[in-house]
Amino acid sequence: MTDSVISVQNLTRRFGDFVAVDHINFEVNEGEVVGYLGPNGSGKTTTIRMLLGLLKPSEGEATVLGFDAFRQSEEVRARAGYMSQKFAIYDDLTALENLTFYGGVYGITDKARIARTLELVGLHGHESTLTRSLSAGWRQRLALGIALVHEPKLLFLDEPTSGVDPTARRAFWDLIYELAENGVTILVTTHYMDEAEYCERVGIMRDGKLLAMDTPSNLKRDIIPGDVWEVYAEPLQDGLAVLPEIEGVLRVGLAGDHLRTITKKGMKKEILLKALKVKNVIVKGIVGGEPTLEDVFLSLAR
Repeated sequence: MTDSVISVQNLTRRFGDFVAVDHINFEVNEGEVVGYLGPNGSGKTTTIRMLLGLLKPSEGEATVLGFDAFRQSEEVRARAGYMSQKFAIYDDLTALENLTFYGGVYGITDKARIARTLELVGLHGHESTLTRSLSAGWRQRLALGIALVHEPKLLFLDEPTSGVDPTARRAFWDLIYELAENGVTILVTTHYMDEAEYCERVGIMRDGKLLAMDTPSNLKRDIIPGDVWEVYAEPLQDGLAVLPEIEGVLRVGLAGDHLRTITKKGMKKEILLKALKVKNVIVKGIVGGEPTLEDVFLSLAR
């Protein structure tokens, strides 16, 4: 049986009359990479802060690595790594000096371990570079190294790839899975729908509520209520006005140069084609599409 690394029951946090996290329940198992997906302000960071004992819940309870997250928070923080949205890095120190300083906070003075951490996050060769001179992607790696220097078994990553380019994001996810292969359990928050596809399971947050948590494939299978169609029509705005009026069409949205349409199961594309042509919309093509986590989120949010 897989051990539960995080267990949350009815966890709630209020700020006055505002409910930031509303009676959420979930578990994270050993070795999992779990994504926590949702827009800014949905309660993702507040959840992590409660799990680390940095914020007291209004209701509910949670255990992290076998410890009570609120009564034994020091035990949790000693064994977990945390990479916050805003990297706490000193710009006037080098990469090595930053890592050595934070290692000292955890009582790590072994130079070999510091060097091993630099190597793990790909900073070998940048040890003497002042942090202010590092690009956003390299600063991101340094922040991850700081979270890893004490070799935690659980890692909280709070929107770690925000503000970095797609290449750096992809490289960062390669690092995440390398860590997972070495036995580190990872809970990562993001508002990038494509990133959530990399996770083994995904929890979807909105307005403080955990709407669903499952594998990406199961979410797409269970939440999307019908078929997906990519409709290439001209002009797009006319197609956008016509499609929602067709019986059986559940949702229509712009997707670059075409319209992404979700219909009830079994809808024939000929019906869509005929309805558009009747309204004098030029149709260049209608092809079947695959559901995405963005479709899942929009369906749940409705």
